Amino acid sequence: MKITDLKCAVIADSPVLRITTDEGITGWSQIETPKPYLQPIVLQLKDWIVGQDPRDVERVMRRIRVRGGFKPFGSAVSAIEHALWDIAGKAAGVPVYRLLGGRVRDHVRTYRTLYQHEMGVGHTPEDYVKWAEYGKSLPEGFTMFKLPTSFHSAMVSDHPNFFYGDVQTDAPFPYPHKGVMTEDGMAHLVDCVTAAKETLGSACGLAVDAGPGYMPQDALKFARAVEHLNLLWIEDMITGDYSPFVNHDVYRDVTHATTTPIHTGEQIYLRQNYKHLIESHAVNVVGPDPCDVGGLAELKWVAEHADLHGIAMAPHGTANGILGLAALIQVSATLPDNFIAFEYPARFEPFWYDITEGFDGVPVKDGRIAVPDRPGLGVDLVPKEAKKYLSEGDADFFD
Repeated sequence: MKITDLKCAVIADSPVLRITTDEGITGWSQIETPKPYLQPIVLQLKDWIVGQDPRDVERVMRRIRVRGGFKPFGSAVSAIEHALWDIAGKAAGVPVYRLLGGRVRDHVRTYRTLYQHEMGVGHTPEDYVKWAEYGKSLPEGFTMFKLPTSFHSAMVSDHPNFFYGDVQTDAPFPYPHKGVMTEDGMAHLVDCVTAAKETLGSACGLAVDAGPGYMPQDALKFARAVEHLNLLWIEDMITGDYSPFVNHDVYRDVTHATTTPIHTGEQIYLRQNYKHLIESHAVNVVGPDPCDVGGLAELKWVAEHADLHGIAMAPHGTANGILGLAALIQVSATLPDNFIAFEYPARFEPFWYDITEGFDGVPVKDGRIAVPDRPGLGVDLVPKEAKKYLSEGDADFFD
């Protein structure tokens, strides 16, 4: 079997990949939204994979892995890897989890990141109560939630004098703010998180997405101030989303001085860049994104290495779309017992269920998803329906 073509179309700001073969098997994958600018980067990799056998996933990946980097530049490489596994599974007539070593669980737990704009609330303790009440009312029965706050939210601008720094309104990348927090800002943050957790109660776990942007002393102050809340973790306080580096030594100083679990990792590309983070026990939880770390096999390698060192695993995936959801289910079914839950990719429009086949509506029940047995990743695009959402420049995507 040989790869004959690689195409990439942008649907609702999300690049979707299609790899075709000379035996008529198609592999699908998706890059998280909004990343339309990655379309040309994906297409630049075409010449490096055409003519290769897609079932030799690692051999193909060795040809293109050098062309990726920290988020967002590992996305193109990672998405190609997902599509290769999709083809390999379909060719063998088995789900991808069989090719990754087999599943160790029949259902995978997922957690929901809730953004304040989804329910039209702001950043006061009263708003955070409404946030928690909304989460508990969702029909999917999520048992874990992640709360965007402080430097990972509009709290930076909504709460006066939150930190000793200038609020940027025209930054070319997300979450640009960093600085020492004011006493009032810290107290406000603790009050808000406390309100959310007390409203959720002990039956629901709460993780906090907080940065990047903290100075280490504030990261430790905040972590210690909420120790009594038994949070699942605090994420990306020092570095994280779109940071092109790790700072494992700074994380280690904070992690070893608090009982609140500390988490990072969604921006990191490749297993080698997790080495110091894991082996120095710099965090309690790692959260690689399968569409940024280098792919599904790469994510599993990180999970196994973390498990050897007593570090938990909670894969990222907030905007990876419905094809990304399928990939997360497959790899999470194979992870060791350090797996907590993966982030449910809730940021995609309802029409995705119309233009794909594989999920009969939202698959989450009681906070978990049954692992499907369909070949490959288990989800395919429906060309007739998906064509309605293609741009004029992508009109030949299904040809």
